[in-house]
Amino acid sequence: MKTSRLLWLALIFSFAFINLQARAQDEDQAQDPPSRVARLNYSSGSVSFQPGGEGDWVTAVPNRPLTTGDNLWADQNSRAELHVGSTAIRMNSETSLTFLDLDDRTIQLRLSVGSLILRVRHLDDGDLVEVDTPNLAFTIQRTGEYRIDVNQDGNQTIATVWKGRAEATGGSYSYAVIGGQTATFSGSDQLDHEIAQLSPSDDFDNFAFTRDAREDRDESSNYISTEMTGYEDLDDNGHWHYVPDYGPVWTPVGIASGWAPYRNGHWAWVAPWGWTWVEDEPWGFAPFHYGRWAFVESSWCWVPGPVVVRPVYAPALVAFVGGGGFNLSIGVGGGGVAWFPLGPREVYVPPYRVSRVYVNNVNITNTRVNVTQVTNVYNTYVNRTNVTNVNRIAYMNQRVPSAVTAVSHDTFVNARPVNRNLAQVNARELESAPVSHEAPAQPARQSVLGAGTPARAKPPAAIENRQVIATRNPTPPRAPFEQQQRQNNVRTEPMRPNAPAEMAHPNEPNRTNEPNRPNEPNRTNEPANVPRANEPARPAEPTNAERPSEPARPSEPANVPRPNAPNRPEEPAQPSRAEVPRPAPGNAPRPPQGQGEAQRGEPQRSEPQRTYQQQPTHPLVRPTQPAERSPQVEQNEANKFRTWQQQRPPQPQRESAPRPPANRPAPKQEERKK
Repeated sequence: MKTSRLLWLALIFSFAFINLQARAQDEDQAQDPPSRVARLNYSSGSVSFQPGGEGDWVTAVPNRPLTTGDNLWADQNSRAELHVGSTAIRMNSETSLTFLDLDDRTIQLRLSVGSLILRVRHLDDGDLVEVDTPNLAFTIQRTGEYRIDVNQDGNQTIATVWKGRAEATGGSYSYAVIGGQTATFSGSDQLDHEIAQLSPSDDFDNFAFTRDAREDRDESSNYISTEMTGYEDLDDNGHWHYVPDYGPVWTPVGIASGWAPYRNGHWAWVAPWGWTWVEDEPWGFAPFHYGRWAFVESSWCWVPGPVVVRPVYAPALVAFVGGGGFNLSIGVGGGGVAWFPLGPREVYVPPYRVSRVYVNNVNITNTRVNVTQVTNVYNTYVNRTNVTNVNRIAYMNQRVPSAVTAVSHDTFVNARPVNRNLAQVNARELESAPVSHEAPAQPARQSVLGAGTPARAKPPAAIENRQVIATRNPTPPRAPFEQQQRQNNVRTEPMRPNAPAEMAHPNEPNRTNEPNRPNEPNRTNEPANVPRANEPARPAEPTNAERPSEPARPSEPANVPRPNAPNRPEEPAQPSRAEVPRPAPGNAPRPPQGQGEAQRGEPQRSEPQRTYQQQPTHPLVRPTQPAERSPQVEQNEANKFRTWQQQRPPQPQRESAPRPPANRPAPKQEERKK
């Protein structure tokens, strides 16, 4: 009897311990940074950038990673193009754009004025792509091509869908916008909704179409995933070839003699990752945030690693020389910072707070290592007391001539060009210096602003402070850097030995990480870059019977900026590529009555549910939840759709492919044996 009780107690404690471990691991994974960022890969004219939480505007620098809270402004006669994986975002002249949220599942943009064109090529179940304007939230439901225009007063939004399907929510109602439609929404609290045929292509449309056609011809998509941000510029600046033991690798062309990875650019502080490399070359994004570099046959080549649907972004895949109390002296005097690129199969250990699962993912998606190799490195210098370097590991690029780059501490911290401020370091000192995965430097405010000069153009104050409509509550704005420093003047996180669920930083110096977000308690023994609260589930939309009657609407204003236009030519077929199988799509809600034919043949996917989370709302966002429409309003919408369908130009019919002539020889008949 006593034995059975002890056994039951042991089982109860075992289940409780397993539950606590699982809960702790879930909490640690919730603190992981996003696995993707945005990249400014093209700009013309005057494009300005404002880091999240800061008040100053600087000139936008190509290849600067953009994330939640960052702002962009394209001034008069200016344009910009950004990418988040395979999703292209293009800004027209006098356009203000804010990343309200950008993480593994969400792209939530604030368009307070101007024009955006989006090409969405990949959507999984649960993904959210939303553009929030002053009078509506535009939620993209299927892959396709979209344009959103907001007038100067912010009381009119025009949504154009060349291909795909979206939902516009505003004025307490929601409206479907499908391929081949241009929908105009006027007003604020009450929207006047009209639909028309596609507008004629203007210069901005043609710019986007030309850029799309260029991406469709990319050879690099045969070797890496199109969800790797920055892949689209590799073809024009290098070539692919095969190297034994590494497989397909990419080598840049047109580089100067003595060139080395992580040398032509600068360091910036980008929360929540921390020190981030920003490369100067136009192709310099994917090869510096994914994969590894190798020195083969007297030249550098980039080894991208395995092809996965979405590789995990890293701020800089390097190892630092020095740190842990070791002061690296440089030729000009004073302390310095030195680093070299990680090579194939070498494990990257993030210097920012992450879970063990994140450590596995950021390595396995970027180089050909297995979990056992990652675990060995993790245990070598993370879970051992007073271990601050990994000298016991032999790094292949540490011994490559000119692979190690060194600069002064001031150059590193103040985002100055590295290649113009190189420092000489004694070779013997480099050999004896410890190797760390954390830069021995504290950020300054210039580290956050980066290398951009003060901007001459920025959006008017009324545009900067204009609120937008959203269906979900985005992350509250980040605090300014000075406030972060005051809140985290002394950071005293102790090392946590044998902590399998999260990364520890033994004997680390005081670091200034991202502070506690507004309306969160101050924390002294945790890193300040606590991520946003968990995003809420989005409830199913209400039934038609629950919608209130619609109030009278004013007549549509006559100053619609874009006249009607022909359809865009059909998009060329994408080349097949080896990727990890995607989740099977679920059942999407049926389109409104009368729209079934327009959507026939398109894949359906279950839409994420939307609700507002019980947390402080963003000051520039107004929540909205669609209500049910009355039968009379539904009938009016059906009449609008019927009129649009009747006026639609006839669609070209697909011709069946001609069959080859039947010139095959007839099979021989076996002769009967007599």
